[in-house]
This record gives sequence, C-alpha cells and structure tokens, in this order.
Amino acid sequence: MGRGVRSEAHAAERDDDAARPASWWRDAVFYQVYVRSFADSNGDGIGDLEGVRSRLGYLELLGIDALWLTPFYRSPMVDNGYDVADPRDVDPLFGDLETFDALLAEAHEHGIKVTIDLVANHTSDQHPWFAAALAAGRGSPERDRYIFREGTGDHGERPPNNWVSAFGGPAWTRVEDGQWYLHLFAPEQPDLNWHNPEVRQDVERTMRFWLDRGVDGFRIDVAHGMAKPHDLPDMDPRAAQAIGPHDYADPRFDNEGLADIHAFFRSVLEEYPGTVATGELWTFDDNLLARYLEPGRLHLGFNFRLALTHFDADTLRAAIDRSLAVPHRVGAPATWALGNHDLWRQVSRYGGDEAGLRRARAMLLVELALPGAVYLYNGEELGLDNVDLPPGVGQEPRAKDDSGYNRNVARAPIPWEGTAPPFGFSPNEQTWLPMPAHWADRTVEAQLEDPDSTLSLYRAAIELRHTHAAFSGDGIEWYGAPAGCFAFRRADLAGEDDESGVVCVLNTSGSPVDLPPGDLLLSSAPLVDGKLPSDAAAWLA
Repeated sequence: MGRGVRSEAHAAERDDDAARPASWWRDAVFYQVYVRSFADSNGDGIGDLEGVRSRLGYLELLGIDALWLTPFYRSPMVDNGYDVADPRDVDPLFGDLETFDALLAEAHEHGIKVTIDLVANHTSDQHPWFAAALAAGRGSPERDRYIFREGTGDHGERPPNNWVSAFGGPAWTRVEDGQWYLHLFAPEQPDLNWHNPEVRQDVERTMRFWLDRGVDGFRIDVAHGMAKPHDLPDMDPRAAQAIGPHDYADPRFDNEGLADIHAFFRSVLEEYPGTVATGELWTFDDNLLARYLEPGRLHLGFNFRLALTHFDADTLRAAIDRSLAVPHRVGAPATWALGNHDLWRQVSRYGGDEAGLRRARAMLLVELALPGAVYLYNGEELGLDNVDLPPGVGQEPRAKDDSGYNRNVARAPIPWEGTAPPFGFSPNEQTWLPMPAHWADRTVEAQLEDPDSTLSLYRAAIELRHTHAAFSGDGIEWYGAPAGCFAFRRADLAGEDDESGVVCVLNTSGSPVDLPPGDLLLSSAPLVDGKLPSDAAAWLA
C-alpha cells in the first residue's frame, strides 16, 4: 500500500518539527485507541500499553497518521480511567512510564504521531488535592481548587442549584461538614475550579510532563465544560435530556472563560512546534464553536453533527455544510468523527445487521472524502457492532441510574484472530467485557486478505486520501443528484483549479442510481449494472 515511503516522510517531518511549526493535523487521519480494549499483553483480560505497542505494525498497515490514546493514568477506574488520581504517571493496570516511552518511540519510528487525553475538568476523588480539600474544611485554599458551596434550604440540606450530572442524578454531593461539591459526571469525579490559578499551574505541569517526553498533542476532555459561571444559576431541566442542538439554558457548559482556557492550552503547545490540541466540544452553537477555534485557541474541535445525523442524504448534506462553514469562518479545518467510546458503533446506529454495515461503509467514504481532520475509532474498520452486555458487566457510572444507557456496548475488545473469543485479544478467556462469537468473520485475520472486507475498504480509502492528487482543496462543491442522494466534489476554495478533485456520491434512496462521469476510484459496495446501489457510496476522479 506504499506506506514505507510515507513512514520515511513522516520521520523526516518529525525531525524538522523543531525548525518549523508543522500543521500535519489539518488533514490527518487519527485513530482512537481505547487502551483497555485494544490488546492485552499480560493476560489479565484488559488491554494495556504494551499491547498497543505490539500492534503498531497493524496500525501502520492501516495507514493512519496519528493515535489518540484514552487515559492510562493512575486511577481508581470508576469511569474507566477518566477519574484521574495522578495525571503524571501510568496506572499499573496499563504498564509504566518505561512502557509508555517505548510505545511513543516506536510509534514515531513507524511514522505515527501520538496524542493523549488531557482530563482537566475534574480529578478523581482519590486525588491528593481532593483528600486535602476534605480535610481542610470550609473556606480553605485546598477547597478552592474545587467547587464547594453551601447548600440551600433551612439547614443547607438541599444542593446549591438544580444541576444534574451527565451520568444521571444530582451534580452535587454533600460532605461530612455540610458543604456540597460539584461534579458534572460521577460523584467520584469532582470538578476543578478553573478560577483558581493553582489549577492552571498544575495542568500546565501535566502538559509539559508529557510534551517533554515527546507526545504530539492532546485530546482535551470536556473542553466545553471547564469554565463555570460564578453565580451557578439553575439550568433548564429539559437540557439534561437533550442530545444534540437545543435551545434550553444549560449553564453547565459553554460559559464565559472557556476561550481563555483554550488560549492557555495553545500557549503551552506553541512552545512545542508540531503539537496539536483537539477539543471535545459537544457544542452546537455555531458562534461559540467558531470562537473556540479562532487563531490562538484550539487547533481542532470535534463537531458531532454528522455522527448525530440519520442516514438520509438531505439531512447529512445540511450537517456537512454547517460543519464545514463554522471552522472555515475562522481559518480552522473541520474535524470529523462518526464514532468514539461514548457513542453507539456506526453499524448499530445505522440500523444494525447487514443494512447497518452497508451504511457504515458508505459513511466511511463520505467522511474520508471531506476536507479536514478525521478521527476513527478502533474497531470501526472491522465493521464491529454493539455488543449485548449482561447487567452489571463492566464499569459504567451512568448505567447505575439508567439501565438502558451503557456506553460499554461500544467498547468490547478488538478481535484479532482465530474463530472464537477472545480472538487473540488476550491469552485470558475472561476479558473485561465479553466478545460475541459472531465476530469470528470480523477479525483482523479474517479480513486482512479479503479485498471486499471492511478492513480492506478502510485501507484503500485511507491510502487514496493520502496519495491521490484528486484529494486536494479545503472546500466542497455540490452537484445535482437524484432524490435520496448527494454528490460533492473536493474543491479549491480559491477556485484556482476547477477541474481537479474527487467526487463523492452517496445513495440513501431505495434504488440504484447512475453515477456522474469520471473514473471510479472506490465504492463501498459492488456496482449493479454500472449503477450505485442503495446504502452505498463511491469516489470518482
């Protein structure tokens, strides 16, 4: 697939990073590794850093540019590592600093950048800071690192406001002396007070700790939630149930001060040329999103409109237009993601079974044809679907209050080889989440040499995106298309070359459709009498 040449080029680029700021991230293909589910090297049934290192050859073969590693820091694992007790060390569950350094060095040798999670909205309740806050009491400098408030009611017996946690239940927990502390997520994840300069200083220390080791940047967790309004006003209760755009007042997120925090992240990264900050932004206000991506702030910001849009050409087209317009307004690239560890897998989200797989394959071609950065989630290249989980299996804070909501359905370990679980993920048959037997035909081994497999489609699409001259230009131009379909061409916004570019066609109608003129580069499904079938996409040059 020509990756050897690209690996040498990437290595040369890294050597040159010290001399010039690199913007490799503007059109990079990132690959999210959910560390505990990728590969288990020591037989405890849980993925680890050495397991990731052992699979770098596969990742190079896939063709991705960069990794995003989910948290591997010291943690009680209440929220699978997003409750961080020490952000500057590796939890023994995943290895140690020596293992991380070896993984980082070897990834760079393979031409792959490495970005890691920065969890700066909250800590674990086992963090030394929080233990000190509980011990110090009301009005102490230690408590000011977090958000402690007096309760309401005659005796302070009610929470300070009506905010609810993203995991369900109140966003406040009362401590022994009667005060309450804020946690936008689990009670074991107290929110930090970003008005306190000590918080900023400590986060900077964490950033420099990993940047000095050579990481290429951060995915910033809850980048839309770190700033809190001083008066902590009540929220509209309807906002708690809203997923996607809504008009309900939700002062938990997108508050004044976020842009300044993002500028702080950027100022640290500017001292490390070629590094990137990608914000997790569940933000659907176009003006706010643009503000977060203005020069001097975040390099990239997740826009989840496409992931939350049904498989329908008209609504997908509208989501694409809006998702491109906002970052372009401020000179930033778009950032695309159809899946991650918090979302249902695409195959299940688009209907499940064969129909869901066809649509997921089609949407992969749509996503990779678009200008900007792309984030893939481990396992989507295998066409994995959600798994059925018995009650109580896996650690999922929200599932305690909402049995119908369990993000772990999209987090089962990766099937590598063989015909039965654990499919080479671990020498231990008891993996931290169960693996379904019907994945036997979706292992890496089963798909690698099959030219019609989903894995082969991903490899071919990523390779074409990187190497074909038609993939240029930072905008798109829509073509006329039949009902239930769309077609767009990658285009130069400056209009300097009107003839170049790849054309992407998507068919969400119920019938095969004619393709526009052009040389067929790739299709997500075989053509039918020269026509593109339903639930399919194609690239033409």
